[in-house]
Amino acid sequence: MKVLMINVVCGIRSTGRICTDLATALEEQGHEVKIAYGREGVPEQFQKYAVRIGNDFDVKLHGLKARLLDGAGFGSKRVTEKFIKWVKEYDPDIIHLHNIHGYYINIEVLFRYLQTCGKKIIWTLHDCWSFTGHCVYFDYVNCNKWEKECNHCPQKKEYPARVGPDFSKRNFNIKKDLFSEIPNLILVTPSQWLANLLSYSYMKKYTVRVIYNGVDTSVFRPVKSEIKEKYNCQGKKIVLGVASVWDKRKGLNTFIELADKLNDSYQIVLVGLDKEQKKKLPSKIIAIERTNSIQELVSLYSAAYVFVNPTLEDNYPTTNIEAIACDTPVITYETGGSGESAKIYGLSVPQKNVTQLINAIENIESIERKKINIDCKNVVQKYLKLYMSK
Repeated sequence: MKVLMINVVCGIRSTGRICTDLATALEEQGHEVKIAYGREGVPEQFQKYAVRIGNDFDVKLHGLKARLLDGAGFGSKRVTEKFIKWVKEYDPDIIHLHNIHGYYINIEVLFRYLQTCGKKIIWTLHDCWSFTGHCVYFDYVNCNKWEKECNHCPQKKEYPARVGPDFSKRNFNIKKDLFSEIPNLILVTPSQWLANLLSYSYMKKYTVRVIYNGVDTSVFRPVKSEIKEKYNCQGKKIVLGVASVWDKRKGLNTFIELADKLNDSYQIVLVGLDKEQKKKLPSKIIAIERTNSIQELVSLYSAAYVFVNPTLEDNYPTTNIEAIACDTPVITYETGGSGESAKIYGLSVPQKNVTQLINAIENIESIERKKINIDCKNVVQKYLKLYMSK
């Protein structure tokens, strides 16, 4: 069986690692896999899967269109047409979409092909972008316009950020027309929370399956770590936070508040910060810039006393299950599907309730871990069953 995945990145960040985890396991079972991606580099071990759509210049042009004309998903026409020619030559049995936003592919060209190609289409939704006119999440501003028709989007400055006019109504109706007429489409969500939202959207007619994300537990596992020695925090209980981009939605302000309120037996370590954020953080927080080194992440997870994810908008964060695989409990806010993974080994508390968050940190040793298989091979078996279904 030949499988083509399409995602914004390959082998890095959460969705990129999900794709390569699936590809590796599928290849081990004798299947052929390619991952078409749009931006950034690909780790050497995954380059055999990688097929790039366009180039850096095209991504910048598409990003400019998104900012000036609210056109995320409507650039990259020429490179997408070229990519579709390659797809026809490759002739996959399954086309598995992941994140198609990120300024690298034209959704009109792509979905016109998908409407007529006769292939089985799986689309794993990692956020809400597929059924809104602009944003990837809307919880933070408590918006439900997407249930009927987006307009006057209140998230102008949020990804995909724009400085030009609001075309959320136009985008919503184009996406509705494109995404609602795909034969043989099955939607997959990594959380029950997102599956529930779909039932109120224009994509509600499709079959929806919940398949929780997994990780490679031969890689993400408890290891002997020298992180405490490296950062001179021996004898401390590490409260770890990891994000690819830190902003108010990811809970950076919560960690600043925790640094002030937790006693000296704890040490907060944050991963994924940019240089400006590092300068502004209190000295009580150890700040580490973004890393694509899986080995470094595993060492950090393994050294942590607890992994804290105070996200205010999210689906089913991969970081949660990476921490759990390294035998580190998770505490998260009751946001999206984040609490669904914390139930495996950890706790969830009400959003923005720092008092309960601190109480959970101080009592995390009392919880029990459920015996649930989170290995990506288990996830692959579920996708294989889906691929083979009629």
